[in-house]
Formats: sequence, C-alpha cells, structure tokens
Amino acid sequence: MPKLRGEAFWRETLRSAHYVVAPMVDQSELAWRLLSRRHGAQLCYTPMLHAQVFLRDANYRRENLYGEACPEDRPLIVQFCANDPEVFVQAALLAQDYCDAIDLNLGCPQMIAKRGHYGAFLQEEWDLLQRMILLANEKLSVPITCKIRIFPDIDKTVKYAQMLEKAGCQLLTVHGRTKEQKGPLAGVASWEHIQAVRKAVNIPVFANGNIQCLSDVQECIRKTGVHGVMSAEGNLHNPALFEGRNPLVWEMAEEYLEIVRKYPCPLSYVRAHLFKLWHHTLQVYQQLREELAKVKTLDGIVDVNRELKLRCQEEIANQKEGEKPKEGLPFFHWICQPYIRPGPKERCRENGESGMEKGARGKRALEEEEDGNSELLSKNKQKKKLRNPNKSFDPSLKPKYAKCDQCGNPKGTKCVFNMCRGCCKKRAFKEVADCPGHGLLFKTKYEKSLSWQHSQRGIQTPEISQRGDAEVGETAVLKEAGDSTG
Repeated sequence: MPKLRGEAFWRETLRSAHYVVAPMVDQSELAWRLLSRRHGAQLCYTPMLHAQVFLRDANYRRENLYGEACPEDRPLIVQFCANDPEVFVQAALLAQDYCDAIDLNLGCPQMIAKRGHYGAFLQEEWDLLQRMILLANEKLSVPITCKIRIFPDIDKTVKYAQMLEKAGCQLLTVHGRTKEQKGPLAGVASWEHIQAVRKAVNIPVFANGNIQCLSDVQECIRKTGVHGVMSAEGNLHNPALFEGRNPLVWEMAEEYLEIVRKYPCPLSYVRAHLFKLWHHTLQVYQQLREELAKVKTLDGIVDVNRELKLRCQEEIANQKEGEKPKEGLPFFHWICQPYIRPGPKERCRENGESGMEKGARGKRALEEEEDGNSELLSKNKQKKKLRNPNKSFDPSLKPKYAKCDQCGNPKGTKCVFNMCRGCCKKRAFKEVADCPGHGLLFKTKYEKSLSWQHSQRGIQTPEISQRGDAEVGETAVLKEAGDSTG
C-alpha cells in the first residue's frame, strides 16, 4: 500500500484529528494518553525519545514503545530528537511498525537540548534538516512530520516551513513561540506566525500555544485556519479540556490511577501528573504536598489522593452560600482548570522578593553562602543536603586537580606520562608503552604476543632490547618479515 501524504494522511490515517495531545517528556506516557483519549483527544504523541538511545538500548525501546499492545492508543505519532540523519532513520525504522507517523522534534528549547544539539537548536541548520527529512521520507513506510518553533521574523518562519515541506515533511506543528520564550519568559504565543505558515504551505498544520480551554481551541482554528490544535500544559491541568468540561480533580486523578494499575509507568510520572492536577489544591494543603513528594509507592500516592479528596469534600460541605473562589481563580481549587504561568515580576512577588533585594532570579538561579544555608540552595541541592548533611557546595572547598599536559583535563595521579586516560592511551598505543597507573599494557601484551608466536614456530623467544619503544616496534616487524621468508 502506497504511503499517504499531506491532506490524505491527515484525513485517512489521522482521521481528521482536530484535538491533539502534545509530546511531553515523562508526561505523555501510555496511561496519560489513554485518559486523554477517553476525554476528547483524537491524536496523541509519545514523549520525545532520543534516537541514539532508542537505537542502542532494547530496554529503552521496550519501556517507551514496545510494551503491551493497546489498540485504543491510535492514531499515534512517535517523536524523536536527533541530529544525525542515519541515526534518526535507523531509530525510526525500529519504531515505524508501532505508530502512524514519525515526528522530528525541532521545538525543544531546554538547556539539555542545547547541550545535546537537538530540538529548537537545529533550526538554523537547514542543510542538515533537509538531509534528515529527505532520508526519512525515502526509507520509512510511514510519513515524516515535524514540530517547530517560530523565528521572531514571520518571513523567515514561513521560509523555514516551506523548506521542511519541500524536503518531505507531511504535517507541520507550529509552536507560536521562539526558542527563547520558555519558563517564566514564555509569554503569549503568536498565532499570526502560525496563520502565515498555514497560508504558505500545502500540508496540514497544527497550532500549539495559548490553549487553556475548548474555546481557545475553537478560536485558534477560526483565526489561523489550521487543521488541528495541540495542547500540553492545558491538557496536564485538565485532561477533559477537549470535551469542554471542568471536572472535579479527584475524578480525573482516580481514573488515571486506575489506568496506571493496568498500564504501569515510573512512579515519577504518576507523581508529576498529580502535582499538575492538584496544583491549586496543593497550594492550600502544603503538608499533603510534602507527603506527595516523599511517597515511594503507587498505593501511597493513592492514599494521598484520597486524603486530598476528603479535605476538598469537607471544604465543600462547609462552604457558605455565595462564596467565591479565592486567589483570583475562575473555579474553586478542587475543579480542573488552567494554570497561568506567572511572569518574572509576578514570580518575584509570589516569593516575597523585590528586584532590589534579590535581583532577577531565574528558574534555576543559585544564591548560596559558604555555610550552605538551605534557604538559599536550589531544591536539587537541598535534596542532596538531606541525604548527606555534611555535604558542602562551597566552590572554594572543591578539590584541585593537576591538569593533563596534553588537553587540560584532570590527569591520572599515577600516570607515567602525566596525562588524562584518553591522552595517555593514545600515546601509549603510538609508542607501544605501558602505563600501570591507567591499566594500559600495550608493551607487555606485545611482548607476550611475540613470545607466543615464536614458541609456536619452535624458535627461541628473542630478547627485546631496552631501546626506544619505536625501535622495538620496527625490530619486531623486520624479524617477523625475516621469519616468513626463511
């Protein structure tokens, strides 16, 4: 059967999907996808998978895609991050029988994507992207799609989308934010950019950004003309978003936990979902927030969820007539509703910090003192401090290492060449030398090899002179040549 393309692919394979659940790392796992599909989602993506890891690690494949077959979980698009055409295609070939399309992630703006050189940090490398998509389009039996972020300039964004379409992309998801717009600086997504892309290409387009409720979905489709709308944050806080409902939080949480019992996933995923669902309630019941963070089993999470439900039901029973939601929320905190991410100024006020007192404080900014005051440590370092109370994060107390003569990395303390292991290995190999400090025994093994060869021929093992190692190699080679001709 020929591979469907463009509009035909969207209409027949994806069943004209309008409501789409975004690929979310550690969050769009099978259990969550099934919950979302039960409540209006028509198409789901897997979490972003690393092509290189997927290719080499059978356990990674099994845990993320090859698990229990689930007919309910279709149509499904598998998303990969990659920066090498061959690796991307080989990983996609292993996944194509388990999905309806393969998506290339060109939208991840996080620091890990910058370090790994993938996601939105490939958006200037058009030649590489063309090669990746051309090869995938040629080799795969399913269509190739892309998820991108915009450039500040609309014209450049349009040319970018047209380049991807020409290379073979069959469906394009456009997140209407630049790669710099993330976290507290996310701001509002530009539907104007999305509309321009939709008008300029002949393949289906999904919009992503500013979606908190069903009316946003309808407004986005009306203004941009896109084929479908993708939701990430909105879906995590209200899985019934595409139904146009705002259910009680514990109803969604209990249904999700039942699905998790049938289709297990790491406990960290479950905990993260409940933190999102109960976000507003956990601001009220801080003690239960701490319990949810510490619990070690699924049954423990179920118990915390039950306690949160009881607290909310007590609050409802004691509610006064005409009472309105607090903290400016559109609904009471026990109802699924959007979470509006505060900007830098609002976040500063929430933390009780003025710009003069602490300055602009980023998501992972660290302000530490030599005494290791836990109030000034990041959450990650506070956890390390709990595990090891004697741990210090004072940079001046870090051990100083002697540097490798070759590259500047820390050298081995017992290295005969005063080098790191990598440089030592290259030199020892080149000079047929030993370095006991790094466990490198090239010379010893070479001598043993020669001894064994000569013993096989009944020839006395020659003594290897203590001349320079380079001469040792030349002498051995010449002697071997003489033996073979004699």
